[in-house]
Amino acid sequence: MAMPATSYDLNDYLFDLRGYIHLKGAIDPSHVEGMNSILDGIPPLKPDEWFGHVHSENVDSSRGVALQQIYEAGEPFERLIDHPAYYERLKRYIGGQDSFDWHHGPLFIDENFASIRGPHQGIGMHSGGRECVKRCQYQYKHGEFMCGQVNMLLALTDIGPGDGGTMLIPASHKANFRYPHFERPANSEDGFMDGLEGAIEVYMKAGDVLLFVDGICHGSATRRNQGKRRIVVYRYGSTWGNFRFGYVPSPGLLARLTPQQRNAVYPWKQQVPPGTSSKAPATDPTKLAHDYVA
Repeated sequence: MAMPATSYDLNDYLFDLRGYIHLKGAIDPSHVEGMNSILDGIPPLKPDEWFGHVHSENVDSSRGVALQQIYEAGEPFERLIDHPAYYERLKRYIGGQDSFDWHHGPLFIDENFASIRGPHQGIGMHSGGRECVKRCQYQYKHGEFMCGQVNMLLALTDIGPGDGGTMLIPASHKANFRYPHFERPANSEDGFMDGLEGAIEVYMKAGDVLLFVDGICHGSATRRNQGKRRIVVYRYGSTWGNFRFGYVPSPGLLARLTPQQRNAVYPWKQQVPPGTSSKAPATDPTKLAHDYVA
C-alpha cells in the first residue's frame, strides 16, 4: 500500500529535503570487522582481473580500486542485501509499489562494489537533478516516494578530515540548473569536489550508512591522509531494471541466499519453451561503458 502523506518521520523529511540521510551506527562492529577481514584476504588485483566472482573494475587509477560484485565475497556482504537497518526504508524511497511484482519483491540491486582509495585519490562531481537521467530521477507524488535509484553507502573505516569522504550538494536532486563548475577537471590542482561552494563532506564512523538518491550531485574529496578509505556501495532500484555492467550472480550465491535476498539480486524467472536452454548469454562487463562511483 502507498504510504499515507501524513505517515513520515524525521529521516523521511530530511531525505526529501536534502536528498540523503546519515544513519549512524547502522552496522554493528563485528559485522564491519568481518567485511574488512575478507577484503584483507583479497590479493591486489589489476584492472579487469578476477578473484573468484569478484571483479576489479577497469577504472582510472585516480579513483582507486573498485571491487565489483562484492556480495560474492562472503556472507557478511550477503547480509547487506536486505539489512534491517535500512531495507524497509529503501523500499519506501524506491516506491511505486503498484507497479511491482510482489512475488519477486520490490527492489533490485543493479550494482554492488567495494571502493578502496589511498592518498591523492578521489572522484569528481557527477549527477544532479538537472541531468534528467531517467533511472536517477527523484519524485514524490500522491503521498509516495518514487526514486529511480537510491544508493546505500557503508563506511568500513572511519572517514574524517583528509580521508577523502563522500561529498554531496544538499537538495541538488531537485536542481533546475547544472552546477556552474560541473565540468571542472576531476584531477585538477583544486582536487575532486574539494572547495566547491554548496558542497558538504560527510564524515562517517565505520558502520555508518549514507542513503542518498542517485540524482543528487555527489563525488568525493581528495584523500590526503595516509592509509586507505574503504566503503561499500549497493545501488537499489526497481525490479524492471537490469544489471548496470552486465555482471551475473553466480549459481552458488543464488543458492545460499534467502528468498528475499535472491529476489533483490536476481528477481526474474525466465520463461522458455520446453527443451530450450535457460542459460543467459554471457556478457563481458569489461567491454561495457563505465560510469562513476561515489
